[in-house]
Amino acid sequence: MTAARGHDSARRLDAGDLGGPLGERATLVQFSSAFCQPCRATRRVLSDVAAMVPGVAHVEIDAEGALDLVRELRIDKTPTVLVLDRAGRVVRRAAGQPRKADVIAALGAAV
Repeated sequence: MTAARGHDSARRLDAGDLGGPLGERATLVQFSSAFCQPCRATRRVLSDVAAMVPGVAHVEIDAEGALDLVRELRIDKTPTVLVLDRAGRVVRRAAGQPRKADVIAALGAAV
C-alpha cells in the first residue's frame, strides 16, 4: 500500500460518503464493482483484518453507484482500498488485491 497522494489526505470522508460508520480507530474502504473477481478476495481479506483489529471497520462501496466520489478520489480501477484514520483522512491507498500482511502494516499509519 502506498502513502496517500496530496489530494486524498486533505479530504476527510464521513459516514455520509461511505454509507456506513467510520471505525473508532481506522476504516478500510473498498471500492468494488459487480464483476470484479479480485474484489471478492479483497472483501474477505479486509473483513478478516477488521475482525482481528479492535476499532477497525470495513466499508465496501459499489464504484458504479458512487461515481462522484470515485471521480473525486481518482479511483481508476477496482478493487481500490483506502485506509482512513479515525478522523476519516486517507492515509494509505492501494489498487488491486492486497495481502493481509500489507493491510495490517498499512493500518499502522492510521492508528
